[in-house]
Formats: sequence, C-alpha cells, structure tokens
Amino acid sequence: MAKIGLFFGSNTGKTRKVAKSIKKRFDDETMSDAVNVNRVSAEDFAQYQFLILGTPTLGEGELPGLSSDCENESWEEFLPKIEGVDFSGKTVALFGLGDQVGYPENFLDAMGELHAFFTERGAKVVGSWPTDGYEFESSTAVVDGKFVGLALDLDNQSGKTDERVAAWLAQIAPEFGLSL
Repeated sequence: MAKIGLFFGSNTGKTRKVAKSIKKRFDDETMSDAVNVNRVSAEDFAQYQFLILGTPTLGEGELPGLSSDCENESWEEFLPKIEGVDFSGKTVALFGLGDQVGYPENFLDAMGELHAFFTERGAKVVGSWPTDGYEFESSTAVVDGKFVGLALDLDNQSGKTDERVAAWLAQIAPEFGLSL
C-alpha cells in the first residue's frame, strides 16, 4: 500500500487534473493513484496515515455533490460515511480550486469545510498557504491570515498552478516524510 492517499472531489474535472499532476511527481510506493471520493470506501480512505485531499468550491461556497448540481456524488455524500472516523494521528494536506473573480465572497469555502471536518476529528492539517497574490472578499478557508491549504484559481491564474503546486509540495514534504 502507498504511504500517502490522494483523494479528490470534482465536477468539471479540473480538481482531478490537479490531483493527477500531483501524483505524477511520486512513485506508487509513495502515493496512491488520484481517486475520486465517489469511488472509495470509508475503510480504504481511513487506512492512510497521510492524506492529500482536493476539492473545488461550487456555487455559493458549496462542496461538490448532488445538491450543488453535480452529475455524480462527491464530498457532500462521502463525508457522512466517515463522520465517525477518528483522524487523530493522521496528517492531512488540502488543496482547493475556486474562482476569485466570479465568486470573491466565498472563494475556496469548500476547502474551509474540509478543514473544519478533519480538524474536528483530530487530524493534523498541514500546508497552509499565503493569501498574497489573490483578490477576494472573504473565505472560510482563511484561518489566522492564511489559506488552510493550497489555493488554486484555474479560471483566472492558471499560469501559476504548476509553480504553486511545486512550492506547496516542497513545503509539506517534511510533514509527510518525503524528500523532493
């Protein structure tokens, strides 16, 4: 089994694309394939000590799922399946996709929801990211002046994505026992 579980929720496929780009940087012993949460069991998910989790923010700051008009189930439906799991001793890093121009009042709120869910269940969340270089009004994904994970805007700043992913992975590498 791989050391790090890599899971995402998605609607349009952009989050999947980012997850796959993260996976390409690691071998199969280090990181699992990028898996959509609608294709994983709670048991398979919970077996990892280290998790990298991605989500887009949809509509008015929502997690992807059926109520946000996704075609398939996603984080909205998966989180209740792992509600009773104790994530104490597990390390989680988050990345989120959003549109800071179109939705400046709830930029990356879904990443904020994942952060709250996993920290409430004992997980150590690593990989906070500076808010510099982004223009938005508010976000539940900002805690103590930083995003709770990697902030990506493929709609307005796609040219910065590869550089941001590389810098973020280098930042979280020590927390995951990785060398890059």
